[in-house]
Amino acid sequence: MIRALYCNENGVCRIDLKPEEFAQALEDKQGLLWVDFQGEPPEVCEPILRQTFGFHPLAVDDALQESHVPKVDDWGQYLYIVLHAVLYDEDEEHKEHVDTLETDLFLGPNFVVTHHDQSVTALERVWGSCQRDERHLRHGADYLAYRMADELVAEYMPAVEAIEEAIDRIEDQIFDTATPETVEHIFALKRALLRLRRIVMPQREVLNKLARGDFPVLDAESRAFFRDVYDHLVRLNDINESMRDLLSGVMDTYLSVINNRMNETMKTLTIIATLFMPLSFVVGFFGMNFFQPVATSMKAWTTELALGVTLAIIALAPTGMLFWAWRRGWI
Repeated sequence: MIRALYCNENGVCRIDLKPEEFAQALEDKQGLLWVDFQGEPPEVCEPILRQTFGFHPLAVDDALQESHVPKVDDWGQYLYIVLHAVLYDEDEEHKEHVDTLETDLFLGPNFVVTHHDQSVTALERVWGSCQRDERHLRHGADYLAYRMADELVAEYMPAVEAIEEAIDRIEDQIFDTATPETVEHIFALKRALLRLRRIVMPQREVLNKLARGDFPVLDAESRAFFRDVYDHLVRLNDINESMRDLLSGVMDTYLSVINNRMNETMKTLTIIATLFMPLSFVVGFFGMNFFQPVATSMKAWTTELALGVTLAIIALAPTGMLFWAWRRGWI
């Protein structure tokens, strides 16, 4: 899908602009053109990016063919910026899945070109706000790029908050019903936080360059806006680091709880074994190989009834112990 939003110098906006009209819109130096490519194949996007907008082949190849961590390249008349949106999902077992979606952005003096493979919620919000209120387009292309970056970063906070809530749930489970699935959940959260860290840190550097760098397409006022987004990413990175430390503490707590439970189990089994040691000695002593007692008054111990009762006790005692240990959760 290729869509365009164009606002000329007189404040008249159009959303039905066709690719053939992009070149004419670019000639309006006081206007603003936003072209959005979503899920379009490279053979459709490349002629427009290279011929109509005149982007460098390497920049076009980066946007259409390669996947990058966040970065910013200065090509003189425009900037090529790579940002990442966050995709957060929670399955039926309350396991968090975090992924990111690359969003390529070309920023010029009077145009913004975005390219992404899937729908990005942040860009949809900016697109909708620009359609509802045309004043968002009158502040220039750099302000529009700031709005996109701000919305992309804003989506990270709900994901971080959800992960923080998941850590709280795990802490409660550890002291109640800790299971091997709990360890799996902990490592899933650690992978999610590592994924966020690999994106947040370079994206923070990108916003730092936009806020403090000397780029021709950015004026001093827009750099102040990008500095605000940079502050948000610094805070997100600090929260991410603290949650990683918290997860390490949760893992240590889990291992400590399991060890304590194992110690309690071993203590109980030791007590049971100690109680049955005298009984084992007694049955071992009287279980020696003689068939007829010497004392005539003890002939009842060699009858079939006594044998049956003894065999029943021998069979039921370990079965009962096994069932009791199973009910206690030891096996």
